Amino acid sequence: MRNFDKGPGTTGPGTAGLSRRRLLHAGAAATGGALLVGTAGAAQASSRGRRSPLRARALAPGDRVRVVAPGRTPTPALMNRGIEILRGWGLEVELGEHVFARYGYLAGTDAQRLADLNSAFADPGVRAVFAARGGYGTQRIVDQIDLSTLRRDPKVVVGFSDITSIHGRLWRETGLVGFYGPMVNWTDSRTGPESAEALRRAVMTTDPITVTRDPAETAASVMVPGRATGPLLGGCLTLISTSLGADDAPDFDDAILFFEDVDEPPYSYDRMLTELRRVGVLGRVAGVVVGQITNSVGAPGEWDAAAVLKDRLYDLGVPVLGGLRLGHGNGQLTVPLGARATIDAEAGTLTAEAGVR
Repeated sequence: MRNFDKGPGTTGPGTAGLSRRRLLHAGAAATGGALLVGTAGAAQASSRGRRSPLRARALAPGDRVRVVAPGRTPTPALMNRGIEILRGWGLEVELGEHVFARYGYLAGTDAQRLADLNSAFADPGVRAVFAARGGYGTQRIVDQIDLSTLRRDPKVVVGFSDITSIHGRLWRETGLVGFYGPMVNWTDSRTGPESAEALRRAVMTTDPITVTRDPAETAASVMVPGRATGPLLGGCLTLISTSLGADDAPDFDDAILFFEDVDEPPYSYDRMLTELRRVGVLGRVAGVVVGQITNSVGAPGEWDAAAVLKDRLYDLGVPVLGGLRLGHGNGQLTVPLGARATIDAEAGTLTAEAGVR
């Protein structure tokens, strides 16, 4: 991965040539962690991974929501725009204490970022927790999240990219349905009115959510006919692959696996999907949904990203649907992770039950 920061406004001073994948692997080695344990049993052994969906109440005007930064520091001007959008829905927006803190390439120390997250989860008056942005850093704190209050007081949790790790742990431990959608560090050129409305409908209504294949997306030609139903689980492919064997890896058995990513060359998709094949994840899913494959540039004459996906997914014997506007690309939409969903590959649709009640 050429740029370890995968949120809006991704490139910053000193990030050139750094890879979030390299940082994640280095962190695992330094701590003696088992993020990449190479057996299916190690990846998905815990019975906690199979959960019935736990849904938060739909947000309503007047609800308090908290914005936290589990990864990198957001940009004040972009944050102001995101806060404006949330307030336009009638929500009362407050910021975690350390949202704009800086510690190296992180939004404060691990203790500060974790404190903001746990404080938001524990506050009974906070009805939703929105991530300020992604980047790198969530996996440094995800294992210390206090989940005790969420089991009895579920909240709406929104974020994508690096926040995949949080969604995975919350689902695995509590069954909480999370929302994979735009963060508060808002960029109108990437996430315009349609993106804002999709997020609002996902967290403030109980309508089912349908996303349709976009022919302009990189993975739009990736399709294996068929229908499949199961919990929609996944997120950023880098975070999925670097969580294997850890407590933020959900059980993908009979699930609809969803993935997307940004700034990865085609061979990197090959490497990560091969990893999921080797540990048995791809052998047990009910279907696969491919979101936005953004800025994937390979060498001349080699496979492009779509060709890699076809090579690694077409022999699984399950429906595969590519080309959905879910992820780091323009026009990003929102889906509920953990909600029951159905893909109809030939029709080009993913339909999910509401993520709130």
